[in-house]
Amino acid sequence: MSLRAPNFPMPVRIALGAWQFATLLGLPRPKFREEKLIEAARKRTGLHEFGDEEFRHSMRALLRAVREEADLHLLGEAVMRSSIVRVLECRLRMQALEGLHPEIREQSVEAPVFITGMQRTGTTKLHRLLSQAPELRALTAAEALNPAPLGALEKSDPMGIAVRNAQALRAERGMKYMSPALFAIHPIEAQAPEEDVFLFDVTFTSPAIDASLEVPRYAKWIREIDQKPAYLYVRRLIQLLLWQKPGRYLGKTPHHQENLDVLLHVFPDAKVIQTHRDPLVVVASFSSMMVHAGAMLAKRVDPQKVGRRIANQMLNSAERAMAARESTPTDSVLDVHYKDLIEDPKAQMKRIHTFADLEWTAESGGRVEGWLEGNPQHKYGRHRYALADFGLDADELDARFKGYRECFGIEKESN
Repeated sequence: MSLRAPNFPMPVRIALGAWQFATLLGLPRPKFREEKLIEAARKRTGLHEFGDEEFRHSMRALLRAVREEADLHLLGEAVMRSSIVRVLECRLRMQALEGLHPEIREQSVEAPVFITGMQRTGTTKLHRLLSQAPELRALTAAEALNPAPLGALEKSDPMGIAVRNAQALRAERGMKYMSPALFAIHPIEAQAPEEDVFLFDVTFTSPAIDASLEVPRYAKWIREIDQKPAYLYVRRLIQLLLWQKPGRYLGKTPHHQENLDVLLHVFPDAKVIQTHRDPLVVVASFSSMMVHAGAMLAKRVDPQKVGRRIANQMLNSAERAMAARESTPTDSVLDVHYKDLIEDPKAQMKRIHTFADLEWTAESGGRVEGWLEGNPQHKYGRHRYALADFGLDADELDARFKGYRECFGIEKESN
């Protein structure tokens, strides 16, 4: 097996070694006690009220996974604790903002556009291309990390906006330094469009956790629960985002593919674009990405376990999408194939504009061409991967995805 989980840069490894040694001498490690985390969020914000505290059930499930399953290294513990406190702060700030500004809950979310599909099928490229449409308002990475504005409890506090942008820029630079290979696979740029999956972090039911970490009980749990409460809370977050900056919302995450029925229940007038690509290439590519992501958090990453986990999750997602599509109005979802998007992105953008009732003009074409020129494929490095790296058999995997491939007419491609 040629693939190995990547190491951190040497200065980081030295610093982590010193930090680890300090914990042996009595420096406390990050803790994951529910009340202490909530206390930290309240102290940092100066706010107390969460409103409905049903989220605690999901938070407890995540904390059990972190403590009992995830096997995090010291940096992973620190990152995870910081993330949990950050989303608790978001919930506190949103509750306070809704109390001060009741119009937030009345904010219209009219005909949103959502991009979904299995990971590594062109969703990110399509998201950033479609964000060039002036009618659409995409979620940025800075907003994804902090959907509720920082600073004063207002929509446009200059200091709060500056702090939010600075935090996102630090996260971008940190990821680029700590794992340049992961950044090459999926760059998270502070002011670029980013995934709705970050909004699901605030619900404590994020599929990003079970994709990047070996947490089987948590993974099983989030796929068995009713997804509607999480989607309704994400709708509130989108209302909060639109209150800060109006527009027709443009979202994207592969998570929507396995919840198309819930997505269209919560957003009944949404336009959904579902992307498709050879699942053998997709499984290998995303498995490689999750090996890199897992190494940022966990002590040990076994590529073969990652490959099996990702293959199962992707098959489940594809099958749930096929089942949902049987009863989904045909004018609600448009299929876009990766091959077509790569070969003629402008033609696909015209199709999508027609489908989503967006105006296509000479200016639209110029914006698309400008983005393509400034963002060539492999801009941050070439991503190399193979099924063999993950102990997966191509014929066996192809047989498992036969129904999905035939349903959407997906061609095989060479890696």
